[in-house]
Amino acid sequence: MNIITKRFDLGDGRIIEIETGKLAKQADGSAVVRMNDTMLLATVCAKKEAGENVDFMPLTVDYQEKYAAMGRFPGGFFKREARPSEHEILIARLVDRALRPLFPSNFHAEVQVQITLISGDKNTMPDQLAALAAASALAVSDIPFGGPVSEVRVSYLDGKYVINTPLQDIERADLDLIVAATEENIMMVEGEMKEVSEDIMLGALKAAHEAIRIQCRAIAELTVEAGKTEKREYCHEINDEELRQRVHDSVYQKCYDFSKQGIANKHQREEGFENIKKEFIEANYTEETLTDDIKFMIDRYYHDTEREAMRDMVLNERTRLDGRQLDEIRPLWSEVSYLPSAHGSAIFTRGETQSLSTVTLGTKLDEQIIDGAVIEGTRRFLLHYNFPAFATGEVKGNRGLSRREVGHGHLAWRALKEVLPTEAECPYTIRVVSDILESNGSSSMATVCAGCLALMDAGVKIRKPVAGIAMGLISKGDKWAVLSDILGDEDHLGDMDFKVTGTRDGITACQMDIKVDGLSYDVLAKALEQARQGRIHILNHIESTIPAPREDYKPFVPRIVQIQIPKDFIGAVIGKGGEVIQKIQAETNTIINIEEVGDQGIVDVASQNKDDIEAAIKWIKEICTVPEVGQVYMAKVVSIVEFGAFLEFLPGKEGLMHISEYQWGRTETLEGLIHEGDEFEVKIIAIDEKTGKLKLSRRALLPKPEGYVEEKPAPRERTQRRDGDRGGRRDGGHRDGDHGGERRRSGSNDRRH
Repeated sequence: MNIITKRFDLGDGRIIEIETGKLAKQADGSAVVRMNDTMLLATVCAKKEAGENVDFMPLTVDYQEKYAAMGRFPGGFFKREARPSEHEILIARLVDRALRPLFPSNFHAEVQVQITLISGDKNTMPDQLAALAAASALAVSDIPFGGPVSEVRVSYLDGKYVINTPLQDIERADLDLIVAATEENIMMVEGEMKEVSEDIMLGALKAAHEAIRIQCRAIAELTVEAGKTEKREYCHEINDEELRQRVHDSVYQKCYDFSKQGIANKHQREEGFENIKKEFIEANYTEETLTDDIKFMIDRYYHDTEREAMRDMVLNERTRLDGRQLDEIRPLWSEVSYLPSAHGSAIFTRGETQSLSTVTLGTKLDEQIIDGAVIEGTRRFLLHYNFPAFATGEVKGNRGLSRREVGHGHLAWRALKEVLPTEAECPYTIRVVSDILESNGSSSMATVCAGCLALMDAGVKIRKPVAGIAMGLISKGDKWAVLSDILGDEDHLGDMDFKVTGTRDGITACQMDIKVDGLSYDVLAKALEQARQGRIHILNHIESTIPAPREDYKPFVPRIVQIQIPKDFIGAVIGKGGEVIQKIQAETNTIINIEEVGDQGIVDVASQNKDDIEAAIKWIKEICTVPEVGQVYMAKVVSIVEFGAFLEFLPGKEGLMHISEYQWGRTETLEGLIHEGDEFEVKIIAIDEKTGKLKLSRRALLPKPEGYVEEKPAPRERTQRRDGDRGGRRDGGHRDGDHGGERRRSGSNDRRH
């Protein structure tokens, strides 16, 4: 067994270890990466040959967290790992975006990368190690790959950049990025910020790149020690160089000239370019001579030539496919409250990209439960992004949520969550849904803008409006052009897709994919500044549509009132088996949620009816009231006994009104005077210090009759009478019965005192 291990230091004593040759040796490549107690196993396998007429890279990256890695059982009925969670999909996408550009352009064999969390600790996030593990597995395989590449997490914490930040510190960081890079070039960036400046953002990229270079060198050494510097030979494309040249010579200028026309309509542009290819085919081939193989090669060569011509046009003419200037934003229009029944709604349209977004406000019961192997908890802000086929005029089956939809929704979620009010300011669970109705580039950024408008329409007091813009880049030699608000075609033909979101004061989220070598920090700085200017332009439009969040929620939005109660009373409000809280909810038509926070119970009461909320809160406060001598309450008769009556004067709180405390003068019996369910005011006249039993009096609230003289009991009676037993019968047998009855009741049902 040839086990190879590489170790390197992050610079602060924290060690990362790469090991290969021990696990999963039948895979084309495998490696284990460890930092602290977090361990990832990465494997890679590739087919020997490509499928027929495949001209793309069929790469699949999967990431899975084993619950056993954290010493936990999976949830659910089956108690086993199931389909990937959104968290796992997002990590897989980060790795995919780092690896995909580095495979040879003519390598089309199917490749599968599987990354598995096999051990974890609660302070070392596995996402920052996933690409390192995958790249290490590729490095010790014979699969052609242009690495090494790796990823790190970089945070801006207390004025310093921290690499692979401990989980406990991530929440308080001003910036949290995952950055992927080779030793020479940054490849991918994704993360969130607390309105940081463009300078801090660039500093984070530089700090991350320095750390990644150390990892790339370790991977390169691993490749040499494993003897995998020579990669497999392959031949996945059949080419006809004479045909390639003929296609280029025939269509290049036509594509260039057509690109210069500045046609804004996406479908018209597509049709025009398609006609150029069609003319070439008709001029050179008949139905008999146009074989499937020739048609396949023509499609490939035409695509390459069209891309080259469009890029050259932009660099030479300094204008865009739709006629815009390099930094010009497409026409904007938006509208709020379009949907009458939604809690908040907005349409945002930029050029041919349109999002219809809604906001729904719910209670704590609507929070999303996060039950991952590493991350547990709840989420009160949700954002879901949907991209139906009709948005691009296509016919496709609806096969459920795609990874792309998960990723775009998460980016928009990151962009908006920074400006949301605190839970104390807005106790709602908030769900934003963006349905993309048209798409021609930057639908995730349209989601940010539409989501911001919908939140303000719903009356959610966001701190500041947020907008998003997608930046592009076209470069050739020493020529380059940064494009603002890119089209779908410009994303496809360009060298960079850089999405930036933020307020007027700073960046809140970003996502960048770079497809070109040697991108300088000067170009990135130019892109960030151009993005800031575009963002301000869009924010001006958003504020002209709705300048600030609505003063109040819409009439049909459930109201939530939050109160605090002593922690000791949480159990009393809930009741045995939830009996009390369920009764309150049923009788007041409310939804109640209670959480223990410190030494307080935080109670949320929700209903569309204000009176119902007030009734529920009154009920809860009464349960939490501590009775005191001298207080007066409206009480209900619960039961009548020979020596008095038990009365409920607060929810769940009862006391004894002795027969002598019903009225002034002698009362022989309470029968006929009161009945179960009767209500009248009583006063607390005594609380037993030892037992806490309460003594109530109706008589104490009645005017004392003029000349009234209190009867004094006989000496024998006085010795037998219990404390607080005033008045009563003269008959000793009856009195003994009174005492016996009180003792039996106290012994059998202490809850009434």
